[in-house]
Amino acid sequence: MKNDTWGRVKQQLLETVGRNNYANWIEPLQLQKVDNGVALFSVPTSFMANWVARNFSDQILKHLKALDVPASRVEFKVETVNAADTVRAASSDSSAAAPIARAASESGPSVEELPGAPLDARFTFDNFVVGKPNELAHAAARRVAEGGPVTFNPLFLYGGVGLGKTHLMHAIAHEIQVRDPKLRVLYLSAEQFMYRFVQALRDRQMMDFKQLFRSVDVLMVDDVQFIAGKDSTQEEFFHTFNALVDQGKQIIISADRAPGEIKDLEDRIKSRLQCGLVVDLHPTDYELRLGILQTKAENYRAQYQGLVFADGVLEFLAHRITTNVRVLEGALMRLFAFASLVGREITMELAQECLADILKASDRKVTVEEIQRRVSEHYSIRLSDMIGPKRVRVIARPRQVAMYLSKQLTSRSLPEIGRRFGGRDHTTVMHGVRRIEELQTTDSQMFEDVEMLRRALEA
Repeated sequence: MKNDTWGRVKQQLLETVGRNNYANWIEPLQLQKVDNGVALFSVPTSFMANWVARNFSDQILKHLKALDVPASRVEFKVETVNAADTVRAASSDSSAAAPIARAASESGPSVEELPGAPLDARFTFDNFVVGKPNELAHAAARRVAEGGPVTFNPLFLYGGVGLGKTHLMHAIAHEIQVRDPKLRVLYLSAEQFMYRFVQALRDRQMMDFKQLFRSVDVLMVDDVQFIAGKDSTQEEFFHTFNALVDQGKQIIISADRAPGEIKDLEDRIKSRLQCGLVVDLHPTDYELRLGILQTKAENYRAQYQGLVFADGVLEFLAHRITTNVRVLEGALMRLFAFASLVGREITMELAQECLADILKASDRKVTVEEIQRRVSEHYSIRLSDMIGPKRVRVIARPRQVAMYLSKQLTSRSLPEIGRRFGGRDHTTVMHGVRRIEELQTTDSQMFEDVEMLRRALEA
């Protein structure tokens, strides 16, 4: 068969499979020979060989026959492996489909070769403090880490900053690797996934990218909200997700909010993320904060030997610092370091002196009413109009700003915020919040207004 004949077939395939499919799957094919009714093509990777054999072999064979090429089937040979690694695709008149070859590497890339984020040795199940706000998330993470049949896929963990999402994901990865070191576990952030996708596009290595991400046994993606609005990255994530689920592989995802609340995330991805187990890590309560402090304090006592720790200090901190676990742990670390440097006993007075800024910030409780008053003054509108029925732009926009700040600076739920704005529905509040989020990215004046109001309210 002459090269110009294959060129005509490729041109016909371009018209039938589309430009993207052609560039990804057809263009890299190299015709080697036609012998004994077999058209043999070389391909760069085994993943590509399998994919083309399953999805395009019939079309290739059809176009070859239309040009009187004596081929009854096509085969795809991976250039980098031996002749045994050949993918056969049977012709339509064959009585049985020929077998599809397995991937070039039986085990795939090892854990060490996977281009994920490094795991933190501190984040294990042993040092994760369990309380009522996180017990369901902890139990679900434990179940996934135990392996065996996949019971819910994906496991989706969501919650605010410093509530333990990343800790649990690292703990799952550690536990899986201990139980079965042969499993390929890939943990990375959504930002890293996007970066590697863009890099693969730039370097024309999409086949390698697809083979890598679809050959893992467990895929863990942290902070998935960062791919929202990135259309091409979402497209690839969607297909990777489906490919792994179809193979029965485990997927674990985390985000700062529930799937349905992630703005600019495609509906089909939201649907996939919601089809497994979605678990909310709630803000910490007093008992959980105290348990975390007690665990950390024991570790610090071993590190800072000789320090005297007065009774009641941990209880004091658990009551006063309610922001999140990271702030709590940072405060305790600062307290121990300060006491060690100055050679003083850790007392209530020392804690108040050393942590004055953190305690002051924790004491500051912004109310919805205060936000409404401050925003009304800033935009020179009446407070009664802020919570009234008027929808004119000069009032509606400040109202949306106040709703946005209420969502950001208070712990009130959307229905509660809506009630404080004249009994409005929570969907109205959600629309207002999203509108201000959008405007801040395009309107510099809006961004400055919101930041100025935020600083004034937090001062």
